[in-house]
Amino acid sequence: MTPQTPQTPSGTEIPAGSIKHGEVYTQRWVVDMILDLIGYTADRDLASLTITDPACGGGAFLVAIAERLSQSCRKYDRELPFTSVQAFDLLERNVESSRRSIEATLIDEGWGQQVAQDLASQWVKQGDYLLQDQHTQADLVVGNPPYIRIEDVPASRMDLYRRRNRTMTGRSDIYVGFYEQGLKALKPGGKLGFICADRWMRNQYGRNLRELISENYAVDCLIVMHDVDAFEDKVAAYPAITVIRSGPQQAATVVDTTKELGQRHSEELVSWVESSKTANSEHVAFRAARLPHWFQGTESWPMGSPERLALLEDLSDRYPTLEETGVKVGIGVATGADSVFVTTDHDLVERDRLLPLSMVRDAKTGNFIWTGHYLVNPWTEDGDLVAFEDYPRLRSFFEKNRPALERRHVARKTPNRWYRTIDKVDASLTSRPKLLFPDMKLNIHPTLEDGGHYPHHNLYYMVTDRWDLEVLGGILLSRLAQTFVEAYAVRMRGGTLRFQAQYLRRIRVPNPDVLTSDITQALAEAFRRRDVEGATEAALSAYGIDNLPAY
Repeated sequence: MTPQTPQTPSGTEIPAGSIKHGEVYTQRWVVDMILDLIGYTADRDLASLTITDPACGGGAFLVAIAERLSQSCRKYDRELPFTSVQAFDLLERNVESSRRSIEATLIDEGWGQQVAQDLASQWVKQGDYLLQDQHTQADLVVGNPPYIRIEDVPASRMDLYRRRNRTMTGRSDIYVGFYEQGLKALKPGGKLGFICADRWMRNQYGRNLRELISENYAVDCLIVMHDVDAFEDKVAAYPAITVIRSGPQQAATVVDTTKELGQRHSEELVSWVESSKTANSEHVAFRAARLPHWFQGTESWPMGSPERLALLEDLSDRYPTLEETGVKVGIGVATGADSVFVTTDHDLVERDRLLPLSMVRDAKTGNFIWTGHYLVNPWTEDGDLVAFEDYPRLRSFFEKNRPALERRHVARKTPNRWYRTIDKVDASLTSRPKLLFPDMKLNIHPTLEDGGHYPHHNLYYMVTDRWDLEVLGGILLSRLAQTFVEAYAVRMRGGTLRFQAQYLRRIRVPNPDVLTSDITQALAEAFRRRDVEGATEAALSAYGIDNLPAY
């Protein structure tokens, strides 16, 4: 890892004293595991391959590469090549450290001192891999790219990074650019093997990188190592090993490890990954599953045990999304000034300007109980703002609150429409029956609202003309629906999940017209009783699966 500034994984802190000069070094057995996974093994003619470490740091990967290349050259009666290894680092001291490590390794391997010095000097160059005009094409790219928060990078350099790397968006950590450049440098069929923080797989700033991989590359293997001492110093880095290939997507292996993983068990893990086994593996140090392919698109990659990921991929292959079965998923109205627009005074303004508003507390028990809140509604049924001359009481009320309303961003953008809510009100939604979902809950919590109320912005909703909402509610009450949300949603402090539209839309469901009457009846009854276990049992039957794997 290249220590360009004191390095911290995105959103985490490295404890004081755990690193020296901001450097975090990869344990040797982890290096060996990655090299094994990408196929850089001494039984191959490695002199014919080009391998790149784009941020070599103190040379942890280069030492192992030099050893394996040396052994391969002895086996195939080859001279050590000057051009088959290339490494870069921004800092001169790291370049010198890596060169010294390579020299010592090659001398220990029996090569002459001058040859070792010349090779080390040729292999390791000082420079910024992200700002090179053109990369030498490589068969393999490996390493532990730097994790640096955006605020720790000088603005001028970050501007250069963003111009060169289209995947570096938002609050992107610098390692995202190393993924992009490393992947683009691969020859057809080449592989990239990185150990890196895995937050890009789920965060918004990783969206463009996920898109790049989905469109042009293949995920061969993902090994989550959150509880493993993968580095020489203890850091909370949420690391994962990814092996990504330049080629069409085929089967993918997903592995979740325990703190027991070390050198001995890592060899067993690699052996399982390289085998043709299809049955899931449960081991004291890891659990693994083989997926027919990887998840496509720009959306976040799911989290969970390998067994759960295999189940999610299977269900995603076999069943449509909610919206593909005629369900609209949306969010209630955002006003930008609830203290003005939300009221319990039923005589505040003209009666037809008060819209009954459903709030999170109305859905607290799972049975909708309206608490008497209204939206002061400035919108006509045609989607235009009302004319004040038609509503003198409304006008007087808004004029009284004008200073607060005009301070909002939406009002500053359109000063002549200063009394609008942030979102328009779709009057047709009010009368429709809806399933309501509070934004933040420990468990999925669908609540039926029979119509007559408009949802507040802390509530997400579903409406449909195809489903019986009690039957759909039974599926969504189940732990199977919870599994989808757990895989994608952000979990807050205390274990609370965000049940936002983007996560609800990821739920796959059977088409309603293929469900048997027994299943629909069981789902509806479980929903009415708020019976999660009953809903789960009926949902498992609806999906044709026997059980729900552990998280």
